[in-house]
Amino acid sequence: MLKKPKILVVGSFMMDLIASTSRAPQSGETVIGKKFQTAPGGKGANQAVQCARLGAQVTMVGQVGDDAFGKIMTDTAAAAGVDVSHVSVDKTESSGVGHILLEVTEHGAQNRITVCPGANFTLTVEDVAWLKDEIKNFDLVMMQFELPMEVVESVAQWAHDAGVIVMINPAPAAPMSDKLLSCATYLSPNEHEAAILANHSIRVDNGINFDDVDVVSKAFQARGVGNLIITMGENGSIVAGKDGIHHTHCVKMPHVADPTAAGDSFVAAFCTGLTAGLPQGEALAFASHTAAITVSRMGAMPSLPTVAEVQSLLRERGYTGFDPAALDALK
Repeated sequence: MLKKPKILVVGSFMMDLIASTSRAPQSGETVIGKKFQTAPGGKGANQAVQCARLGAQVTMVGQVGDDAFGKIMTDTAAAAGVDVSHVSVDKTESSGVGHILLEVTEHGAQNRITVCPGANFTLTVEDVAWLKDEIKNFDLVMMQFELPMEVVESVAQWAHDAGVIVMINPAPAAPMSDKLLSCATYLSPNEHEAAILANHSIRVDNGINFDDVDVVSKAFQARGVGNLIITMGENGSIVAGKDGIHHTHCVKMPHVADPTAAGDSFVAAFCTGLTAGLPQGEALAFASHTAAITVSRMGAMPSLPTVAEVQSLLRERGYTGFDPAALDALK
C-alpha cells in the first residue's frame, strides 16, 4: 500500500520568458521569432509543484522578489497544493528569471536557457536555519543549484544528520564539495551535467556507450556517491552504483512540444514514487511516464501532469511493473 510522502524542496523560483523560433540566431544575428510567452518555473518550484500534483505533501523553502513575478510564482505553486508559507520575499532584489530560447523544428524542440537568479541568490543559511530542527519531519529533501551553495550544503548536512533521504539535482552544473557529496543519498544530473562534473562525456551516437557510463559512474563513486541517476532525454535514464548499471528506456510521445522542466518532472516523480513506497526500478518507470507527458506540453509548471494523468498513460502503454491503480493512494 502506497502512502502520501512528506517532501521538502529547498530551491528556486524563476519566471520563464520563452521565445520560440524555427532557428536559433548566430552571434550578432537577429531572427524573427514565432511566439513569446511567460510561464512560472525555477527548478525548485517545478519539482515542488510536480511532487504536489503527484500526491505528495510538499513544503517549499525559497525566496522571490517583491514584484508581480514573485506573486504569480508563489500563487501558482500554492494552487498546486504546495505549502509556500516558508517562501520569503526580498524587497531589494527582483525575482529570478529564466530566459528560454526554444528552437522548434520538424525534428522536435531544443532549448537554450539563461538564468538570472535574482532573489534566489540572496537567500542565506540564517534564513533557513529553522530547518535544522524541523527537517527530521520529512521523508525526503530535494535541492538543486539555483540557490547559494552554502545553503544547499547546510540543508544537506542537516538532513543527512537526521537520517532523511537527500536528493541533489546538480543543475546547473557547479563544483561540488566532498562534504556535499557525502550527504547525498541520490545525485541526479542529466548527461551534460554528468559530463561536466565527471570530466567525461557519454557518447550516444549508436545508442548509449556503457563504457563511458562506467567511467562517469566510477568518478562519482570515488567521491562517495552511492546512487547516481543520469537523465538522458530520449535515451532514457541510467542508474549506476554498487549494484551495477541499469538502463530505463524513455517513454516516447507522438509530439515533443517543449523539453523545459522534463528533468525536474522526472526527478520529482522519482522522489515521490520512491518515498510513497515504490521500489527503485518502478519509481524510475513512474518518473519516465511522468516526464513523457511534460515534454508533450509547453511551459514549465503548466506542463507538469497530475497523478491521474500519469495513471492514464501507464495504462495506455500497458505498463506491468505495478498496477497503476496503486497510485489511487496518492490522490
